[in-house]
Amino acid sequence: MGVKTAVLAYSDAAVADVLRDAPPGEIDRAAALAGRVRPGHDVERDAEAPWMLAEALCPPEGTVCALSVPGLDLVCDQEVMLDRPSRLPGHLVGAGRGRRLYLHAMHSAVDWLAFAVWEDGRLVRSLSLSPDGGVIEDIGEPLPFESPYWDGRHAVELLADEQPYPLPFHPLELGERAMLEFFGFFLEGCAGDFDGAEPVVDVWGVELPGFRATPRPQG
Repeated sequence: MGVKTAVLAYSDAAVADVLRDAPPGEIDRAAALAGRVRPGHDVERDAEAPWMLAEALCPPEGTVCALSVPGLDLVCDQEVMLDRPSRLPGHLVGAGRGRRLYLHAMHSAVDWLAFAVWEDGRLVRSLSLSPDGGVIEDIGEPLPFESPYWDGRHAVELLADEQPYPLPFHPLELGERAMLEFFGFFLEGCAGDFDGAEPVVDVWGVELPGFRATPRPQG
């Protein structure tokens, strides 16, 4: 799996419903959203054409991709790839009051997954884990879609001479399922991996403007 994600999504309704029919977002609102994630930085449009959602989920360092449309503010930035999602800066959590806030982060190079959900600014679930680091953070009750993974129904298949996998499932497999549940799409796998659930969002059909974030001079 060659997948990385670094996503924050503030939603008033189901994210998938908004993304499925998302109109072009307003550039000024998207820029303000990018600036919220990067306080102390100047945020300017990059020289690229709009990013497709599939490519924007973890943009290069220094680049922020953002979409602001009625019912949804979605921003992608490596700054939100936190080992402990509960430590998301307070101003970002506070911006989610009255809304649902999702954080989703994965890095396939180390098989790491982290996700979290806040309701009206209150953390209700946070999970972060990798095979090398183990369970880094586990706050709140597991979400319903997690149950088959913790119950061993998605155990990693091993060859006869391989050591036991240190977790009851592969983090990236749960990460793909979390993307489907949170946002209505996954990047790798098939519906059969997710009890027949199908993606409803075309990740090559949603565009996000990109911005360069440059630190402001001190003093």
